[in-house]
Amino acid sequence: MDPMPLDAESPTHTQRVHDLMASKGLLRPRDLDAMGVPRVTLTRMTAAGLLERVGRGLYRLSDHPTTENESLLTVARRVPQAVFCLLTALQFHELTTQLPRQVWIAMPRGSHAPRLDYPPIRMVQFTGEAYSAGIEVVERDGVALRVYSVAKTVADCFKHRHKIGLDVALEALKEARAQRKATADDLWHCAKVCRVAQVMRPYLEAIE
Repeated sequence: MDPMPLDAESPTHTQRVHDLMASKGLLRPRDLDAMGVPRVTLTRMTAAGLLERVGRGLYRLSDHPTTENESLLTVARRVPQAVFCLLTALQFHELTTQLPRQVWIAMPRGSHAPRLDYPPIRMVQFTGEAYSAGIEVVERDGVALRVYSVAKTVADCFKHRHKIGLDVALEALKEARAQRKATADDLWHCAKVCRVAQVMRPYLEAIE
């Protein structure tokens, strides 16, 4: 079935939204304000089958290919201060066989948990350097993803081993060294930042 036609006055707005979404991947209604495009354009395009709503106030092109980072893109757009951590960061860096059912994010202490329809979120609150250290910014589909580095992620796993399991932390450490994604110096530095140097020391020494 062909999509229902849009109003005659809106083809220009429709094209501009389409072009922006094609480059960004995901859009929120407020993104249209800077272009002078009325927000009702999103509603009309959705009704026409050109867009689909993937979360509260979040849209993408209906024919946009789904990527393995779709959940991360959604969170990054809605919660820009979030940093992907622990199991999600491990999966991003290909350091685990775990398939997390939630997206793990770090937020500054005192932050309120984000309210998202999708995807499910697991928030951990970090303070000071434990939050700010080791953040890498990686672009995917036009969206900036903030994720902890390999070394910081491994140290975080030892710090939060009671949440995710010591076996997961050990697997991450071994894979990080085997794949040469983190040096011993980087791991030791992050272990001190996360205050788990004494916990990690014997495991670091065992694999060197």
